[in-house]
Amino acid sequence: MSVPVPGATPRWSLLALCALSLLGACNPTFNWRELRPEGSPLQALMPCKPESATRPVPLDGRAPVELHMHSCDTGGLTFAVAWAELGEASRVSGALTGWRRASLAAVRLDPARGDDPTLRWNAVVPGAAQAQGLTAQGSDHQGRGVQVRAVHFARGTQVFQAAVYGPRMSDEVTATFFEGLKLP
Repeated sequence: MSVPVPGATPRWSLLALCALSLLGACNPTFNWRELRPEGSPLQALMPCKPESATRPVPLDGRAPVELHMHSCDTGGLTFAVAWAELGEASRVSGALTGWRRASLAAVRLDPARGDDPTLRWNAVVPGAAQAQGLTAQGSDHQGRGVQVRAVHFARGTQVFQAAVYGPRMSDEVTATFFEGLKLP
């Protein structure tokens, strides 16, 4: 018969503690994985398993196009990647402008500021013919402060958006997300 020693931890408690530590190590907040949206050449890194949806959206104010979206929430942030095939090169510029404006409206800012140079950051997406970064501070539907950092880019007749939304953003996390974008 064993006698408990005051202050000593039973073996099973130590084993349980070790098992919990290992489980925590296997489930980090940002569990980066590659995303290759079907029908698109885009490669992206997502920090969590994304959900997918498709819906018709008039990106350039003309006939709606099918917008393919992938998003997930982790660490208090929302990460989103979306793309659409426009079918005509003449629609690309208008679609990118419309998308920037919609990104501002999503955080309750004046969409007309979509062309404001003070809201831009130097975004680069390998393989994209054009890319423009957008960063702004607005509010969510409950009036709480929210930041958006996005890049809108295109290649051929396809347009893309990658965005992060949240109250505070880590430069390390956003850099990993945006540097993971490629159009091979």
